[in-house]
Amino acid sequence: MVRYPSMTPSQRSPRRSKRSARSLPDLKRHGFHYAPKRRFILFCEGEKTEPAYFAAISRASSNAMIEVISYPGVGVAYTVAEKASQYAKTNKKKRRGRSKKMSFGKYDQVWAVFDRDDHPRFDEAIDLCQSHGINIARSNPCFELWLILHETDYNKPNSRHKVQTFLHELRPEYNRKGSKTPDCEDLVGRVKDAEKRAETQLRNRELDGCPFGNPSTTVGRLTQAIREASEGSLPSSATPSAGKGTEHAASAATRGEPQSEPPALRAPP
Repeated sequence: MVRYPSMTPSQRSPRRSKRSARSLPDLKRHGFHYAPKRRFILFCEGEKTEPAYFAAISRASSNAMIEVISYPGVGVAYTVAEKASQYAKTNKKKRRGRSKKMSFGKYDQVWAVFDRDDHPRFDEAIDLCQSHGINIARSNPCFELWLILHETDYNKPNSRHKVQTFLHELRPEYNRKGSKTPDCEDLVGRVKDAEKRAETQLRNRELDGCPFGNPSTTVGRLTQAIREASEGSLPSSATPSAGKGTEHAASAATRGEPQSEPPALRAPP
Protein backbone atom coordinates (compact mmCIF):
# COMPACT_ATOMS: atom_id res chain seq x y z
CA MET A 1 0.00 0.00 0.00
CA VAL A 2 1.36 3.37 -0.99
CA ARG A 3 0.82 6.13 1.54
CA TYR A 4 0.79 9.74 0.42
CA PRO A 5 1.84 12.45 2.80
CA SER A 6 -1.06 14.31 4.31
CA MET A 7 -1.68 17.88 3.08
CA THR A 8 -2.06 20.90 5.26
CA PRO A 9 -5.22 23.02 4.85
CA SER A 10 -3.20 25.71 3.10
CA GLN A 11 -2.05 23.14 0.49
CA ARG A 12 -5.53 21.94 -0.39
CA SER A 13 -6.90 23.56 -3.57
CA PRO A 14 -5.86 27.13 -2.84
CA ARG A 15 -7.36 28.41 -6.12
CA ARG A 16 -10.73 26.87 -5.35
CA SER A 17 -10.81 28.45 -1.89
CA LYS A 18 -10.13 31.89 -3.35
CA ARG A 19 -12.87 31.46 -5.95
CA SER A 20 -15.35 30.40 -3.25
CA ALA A 21 -14.46 33.38 -1.10
CA ARG A 22 -14.93 35.75 -4.01
CA SER A 23 -18.34 34.28 -4.83
CA LEU A 24 -19.79 35.04 -1.40
CA PRO A 25 -21.68 38.37 -1.09
CA ASP A 26 -20.17 40.97 1.17
CA LEU A 27 -23.16 41.61 3.39
CA LYS A 28 -21.38 44.20 5.48
CA ARG A 29 -20.40 46.27 2.47
CA HIS A 30 -23.63 46.00 0.50
CA GLY A 31 -26.76 46.37 2.63
CA PHE A 32 -30.30 45.78 1.51
CA HIS A 33 -32.23 48.95 0.63
CA TYR A 34 -35.95 49.39 0.12
CA ALA A 35 -38.31 52.32 -0.22
CA PRO A 36 -40.48 52.67 2.90
CA LYS A 37 -44.21 52.80 2.39
CA ARG A 38 -45.60 56.29 2.45
CA ARG A 39 -48.59 56.98 4.58
CA PHE A 40 -51.61 59.11 3.73
CA ILE A 41 -53.89 60.16 6.57
CA LEU A 42 -57.21 61.32 5.12
CA PHE A 43 -59.70 63.25 7.22
CA CYS A 44 -63.07 63.04 5.45
CA GLU A 45 -66.63 64.17 6.02
CA GLY A 46 -68.16 61.26 4.13
CA GLU A 47 -69.31 58.21 6.04
CA LYS A 48 -69.71 55.70 3.19
CA THR A 49 -68.74 56.90 -0.29
CA GLU A 50 -65.33 58.42 0.45
CA PRO A 51 -64.11 55.52 2.66
CA ALA A 52 -65.26 52.98 0.05
CA TYR A 53 -63.48 54.83 -2.75
CA PHE A 54 -60.19 55.29 -0.92
CA ALA A 55 -60.29 51.67 0.25
CA ALA A 56 -60.33 50.68 -3.44
CA ILE A 57 -57.48 53.13 -4.13
CA SER A 58 -55.53 51.56 -1.25
CA ARG A 59 -55.94 48.06 -2.66
CA ALA A 60 -54.58 49.28 -5.99
CA SER A 61 -51.59 51.07 -4.38
CA SER A 62 -49.09 48.55 -3.08
CA ASN A 63 -46.51 51.03 -1.78
CA ALA A 64 -48.83 53.48 -0.04
CA MET A 65 -50.61 53.17 3.30
CA ILE A 66 -53.97 54.96 3.44
CA GLU A 67 -55.85 55.68 6.63
CA VAL A 68 -59.32 57.26 6.44
CA ILE A 69 -60.85 59.07 9.41
CA SER A 70 -64.45 60.22 8.93
CA TYR A 71 -66.43 62.96 10.68
CA PRO A 72 -69.95 62.93 9.19
CA GLY A 73 -72.45 65.56 10.27
CA VAL A 74 -73.52 69.18 9.91
CA GLY A 75 -70.83 71.81 9.44
CA VAL A 76 -68.17 69.14 9.08
CA ALA A 77 -65.88 71.00 6.69
CA TYR A 78 -64.46 73.03 9.57
CA THR A 79 -64.52 70.00 11.88
CA VAL A 80 -62.49 68.00 9.37
CA ALA A 81 -59.99 70.87 9.01
CA GLU A 82 -59.74 71.21 12.79
CA LYS A 83 -59.11 67.50 13.39
CA ALA A 84 -56.55 67.32 10.58
CA SER A 85 -54.71 70.35 11.95
CA GLN A 86 -54.63 68.89 15.44
CA TYR A 87 -53.21 65.65 14.09
CA ALA A 88 -50.55 67.50 12.07
CA LYS A 89 -49.41 69.47 15.11
CA THR A 90 -49.16 66.36 17.28
CA ASN A 91 -47.41 64.32 14.59
CA LYS A 92 -44.90 67.12 13.97
CA LYS A 93 -43.85 67.08 17.63
CA LYS A 94 -43.40 63.31 17.55
CA ARG A 95 -41.20 63.48 14.44
CA ARG A 96 -38.84 65.89 16.15
CA GLY A 97 -37.98 63.21 18.69
CA ARG A 98 -37.18 60.54 16.11
CA SER A 99 -33.71 59.57 15.01
CA LYS A 100 -32.52 61.16 11.78
CA LYS A 101 -31.93 57.66 10.42
CA MET A 102 -35.61 56.83 10.71
CA SER A 103 -37.35 57.40 7.40
CA PHE A 104 -40.84 56.61 8.69
CA GLY A 105 -42.93 59.76 8.73
CA LYS A 106 -40.66 61.81 6.51
CA TYR A 107 -43.01 61.72 3.54
CA ASP A 108 -46.29 61.19 5.40
CA GLN A 109 -49.08 63.36 4.04
CA VAL A 110 -52.14 64.65 5.87
CA TRP A 111 -55.16 65.56 3.72
CA ALA A 112 -58.52 67.13 4.49
CA VAL A 113 -61.24 65.88 2.14
CA PHE A 114 -64.48 67.83 2.23
CA ASP A 115 -67.21 69.40 0.09
CA ARG A 116 -68.17 73.01 -0.58
CA ASP A 117 -71.90 72.32 -0.56
CA ASP A 118 -73.63 74.63 1.96
CA HIS A 119 -71.25 74.06 4.85
CA PRO A 120 -70.80 77.01 7.21
CA ARG A 121 -67.26 78.24 7.97
CA PHE A 122 -65.97 76.73 4.73
CA ASP A 123 -63.50 79.57 4.11
CA GLU A 124 -62.29 79.26 7.69
CA ALA A 125 -61.67 75.56 7.08
CA ILE A 126 -59.51 76.40 4.06
CA ASP A 127 -57.52 78.99 6.05
CA LEU A 128 -57.01 76.58 8.95
CA CYS A 129 -55.68 73.84 6.66
CA GLN A 130 -53.32 76.20 4.87
CA SER A 131 -51.97 77.61 8.13
CA HIS A 132 -50.99 74.10 9.30
CA GLY A 133 -49.69 72.77 5.99
CA ILE A 134 -52.64 70.43 5.45
CA ASN A 135 -53.23 69.30 1.89
CA ILE A 136 -56.78 69.99 0.70
CA ALA A 137 -58.97 67.82 -1.53
CA ARG A 138 -62.11 69.92 -1.98
CA SER A 139 -65.11 69.25 -4.19
CA ASN A 140 -67.71 71.76 -5.29
CA PRO A 141 -70.50 70.91 -4.78
CA CYS A 142 -69.73 67.36 -3.55
CA PHE A 143 -67.43 64.33 -3.72
CA GLU A 144 -69.72 62.57 -6.19
CA LEU A 145 -68.54 65.05 -8.82
CA TRP A 146 -65.11 63.42 -8.63
CA LEU A 147 -66.67 60.00 -9.22
CA ILE A 148 -68.52 61.28 -12.30
CA LEU A 149 -65.22 62.40 -13.82
CA HIS A 150 -64.11 58.76 -13.98
CA GLU A 151 -66.83 58.30 -16.59
CA THR A 152 -67.23 61.61 -18.41
CA ASP A 153 -66.71 65.38 -18.33
CA TYR A 154 -69.03 67.47 -16.20
CA ASN A 155 -69.03 71.26 -16.51
CA LYS A 156 -72.54 72.35 -15.57
CA PRO A 157 -72.95 74.07 -12.18
CA ASN A 158 -75.47 72.09 -10.18
CA SER A 159 -76.61 71.29 -6.66
CA ARG A 160 -75.43 68.28 -4.67
CA HIS A 161 -78.66 66.40 -5.33
CA LYS A 162 -78.50 66.89 -9.10
CA VAL A 163 -74.89 65.78 -9.19
CA GLN A 164 -75.75 62.66 -7.18
CA THR A 165 -78.70 61.96 -9.45
CA PHE A 166 -76.47 62.14 -12.51
CA LEU A 167 -73.99 59.76 -10.88
CA HIS A 168 -76.87 57.33 -10.35
CA GLU A 169 -77.67 57.53 -14.07
CA LEU A 170 -74.06 56.66 -14.89
CA ARG A 171 -73.71 54.07 -12.14
CA PRO A 172 -77.13 52.52 -11.31
CA GLU A 173 -75.62 50.69 -8.32
CA TYR A 174 -75.11 54.05 -6.60
CA ASN A 175 -78.07 55.20 -4.50
CA ARG A 176 -77.68 58.48 -2.62
CA LYS A 177 -80.68 57.66 -0.42
CA GLY A 178 -79.55 54.16 0.40
CA SER A 179 -76.43 52.41 1.63
CA LYS A 180 -75.11 51.41 -1.77
CA THR A 181 -71.94 52.91 -3.18
CA PRO A 182 -70.69 52.77 -6.78
CA ASP A 183 -68.40 49.98 -7.89
CA CYS A 184 -65.21 51.72 -6.76
CA GLU A 185 -62.99 48.85 -7.87
CA ASP A 186 -64.13 49.52 -11.42
CA LEU A 187 -63.84 53.31 -11.11
CA VAL A 188 -60.23 53.39 -9.89
CA GLY A 189 -59.14 51.70 -13.10
CA ARG A 190 -59.87 55.02 -14.83
CA VAL A 191 -58.44 57.33 -12.18
CA LYS A 192 -55.92 58.90 -14.58
CA ASP A 193 -58.75 59.92 -16.90
CA ALA A 194 -60.55 61.47 -13.94
CA GLU A 195 -57.41 63.39 -12.94
CA LYS A 196 -57.07 64.88 -16.43
CA ARG A 197 -60.74 65.89 -16.53
CA ALA A 198 -60.49 67.44 -13.07
CA GLU A 199 -57.48 69.58 -14.05
CA THR A 200 -59.28 70.75 -17.19
CA GLN A 201 -62.28 71.58 -15.05
CA LEU A 202 -60.14 73.62 -12.66
CA ARG A 203 -58.61 75.56 -15.55
CA ASN A 204 -62.12 76.31 -16.82
CA ARG A 205 -63.10 77.74 -13.44
CA GLU A 206 -59.99 79.91 -13.52
CA LEU A 207 -61.08 81.23 -16.92
CA ASP A 208 -64.54 81.87 -15.47
CA GLY A 209 -62.90 84.12 -12.89
CA CYS A 210 -63.92 81.92 -9.97
CA PRO A 211 -61.20 79.46 -8.89
CA PHE A 212 -62.66 76.33 -7.27
CA GLY A 213 -66.16 77.39 -8.33
CA ASN A 214 -69.02 75.02 -9.13
CA PRO A 215 -68.23 72.48 -10.55
CA SER A 216 -64.64 71.69 -9.58
CA THR A 217 -62.63 69.25 -7.49
CA THR A 218 -59.01 68.82 -6.38
CA VAL A 219 -59.35 65.17 -5.31
CA GLY A 220 -57.32 64.25 -8.40
CA ARG A 221 -54.26 65.85 -6.83
CA LEU A 222 -54.63 63.49 -3.89
CA THR A 223 -54.95 60.39 -6.07
CA GLN A 224 -51.95 61.53 -8.10
CA ALA A 225 -49.88 61.83 -4.91
CA ILE A 226 -50.94 58.33 -3.88
CA ARG A 227 -50.07 56.91 -7.31
CA GLU A 228 -46.63 58.51 -7.21
CA ALA A 229 -46.01 57.08 -3.74
CA SER A 230 -47.12 53.64 -4.90
CA GLU A 231 -44.73 53.84 -7.85
CA GLY A 232 -41.90 54.61 -5.43
CA SER A 233 -41.17 58.15 -6.61
CA LEU A 234 -40.64 61.10 -4.32
CA PRO A 235 -43.29 63.82 -4.31
CA SER A 236 -42.85 65.91 -7.45
CA SER A 237 -42.97 69.68 -7.67
CA ALA A 238 -46.51 69.36 -8.99
CA THR A 239 -47.57 67.29 -5.99
CA PRO A 240 -46.82 69.03 -2.69
CA SER A 241 -45.43 66.92 0.12
CA ALA A 242 -46.46 67.05 3.74
CA GLY A 243 -46.00 70.46 5.28
CA LYS A 244 -47.01 72.35 2.16
CA GLY A 245 -50.62 73.05 1.28
CA THR A 246 -51.95 72.24 -2.14
CA GLU A 247 -53.52 75.64 -2.57
CA HIS A 248 -52.09 79.11 -2.26
CA ALA A 249 -53.91 81.52 0.01
CA ALA A 250 -56.73 83.23 -1.84
CA SER A 251 -59.10 86.04 -1.04
CA ALA A 252 -62.59 85.27 0.18
CA ALA A 253 -63.95 86.53 -3.10
CA THR A 254 -62.03 84.01 -5.18
CA ARG A 255 -62.95 81.13 -2.86
CA GLY A 256 -66.68 81.77 -2.85
CA GLU A 257 -69.34 80.97 -5.33
CA PRO A 258 -69.35 82.85 -8.68
CA GLN A 259 -71.16 86.18 -8.85
CA SER A 260 -73.01 84.92 -11.90
CA GLU A 261 -73.53 81.40 -13.11
CA PRO A 262 -70.55 80.30 -15.23
CA PRO A 263 -71.29 79.04 -18.72
CA ALA A 264 -71.83 75.31 -19.11
CA LEU A 265 -69.05 74.10 -21.40
CA ARG A 266 -70.63 70.70 -21.70
CA ALA A 267 -73.89 69.86 -20.02
CA PRO A 268 -74.49 66.32 -18.83
CA PRO A 269 -77.13 64.45 -20.82
